[in-house]
Amino acid sequence: MSPTKVSRMSRTLVSIVVIVAVVYLALCAALLVFQRALIYFPQPRALGTSEALLTLSVDDAQVLVTVRAHEGPNALIYFGGNAEDVSRSLPEFSQEFPDHALYLLHYRGYGGSSGSPSEEAIARDAMTLFDLVYATHPHIAVVGRSLGSGVAVRLASLRPAARLVLITPYNSLEELATRQYPMFPVKWLLKDKFESWKYAAHITVPTLLIAAQNDEVIPRASTERLYAHFANGVAALKVIPGVGHNSIGESPDYLKLLGDGL
Repeated sequence: MSPTKVSRMSRTLVSIVVIVAVVYLALCAALLVFQRALIYFPQPRALGTSEALLTLSVDDAQVLVTVRAHEGPNALIYFGGNAEDVSRSLPEFSQEFPDHALYLLHYRGYGGSSGSPSEEAIARDAMTLFDLVYATHPHIAVVGRSLGSGVAVRLASLRPAARLVLITPYNSLEELATRQYPMFPVKWLLKDKFESWKYAAHITVPTLLIAAQNDEVIPRASTERLYAHFANGVAALKVIPGVGHNSIGESPDYLKLLGDGL
């Protein structure tokens, strides 16, 4: 092969490498900039204007909470999934837990709440809500589903919750994102890591983890790794058979287990 052809091939190879590198860096930049659009999927509020709403004035946002008022010591605070309208749970929660006041948080950008969601903003909103509820309801069960499990476990590690229930929980969002995007340096790009395992070791109240047998979103191994971070005797792990990540609520065992956790 002539030197000219070798030189031409070398230049072509260098050009390909440069193009691949530029495309890869552009994709990394896109993930960095638009990552929260891949995490949060805000939903409108289904129940409309007939429901009772509490407005939290926090920072630069107005955060809405769907409420079912009830006098007495017991309350339930609920944090939903990343594409969930939490107000849809109000009717069944009201029926199943008649002795609890109910507070279902609409994350920023969800259900009429203003602002944009982020891990730190949601954590602050959760603590604000807990402190407000705790003033009149000293026995608070904190419940989180999917994305909300990370919100719930962090809150329960920082506030005097009476019970903690985690539905389809994960060890960390970073771990799930690394699995979903193995070719990218997720550890360095991800802003909202939801490292539930960091908070699990600080939980001292009775805790129930509820997993779906056929969860196609959160691997059982991730839930089991989270479970292993709780102190001995604090947490229990229950698996609902025959259901997936999004269909777990359709099982007759779902509300029964949830009630057992309260």
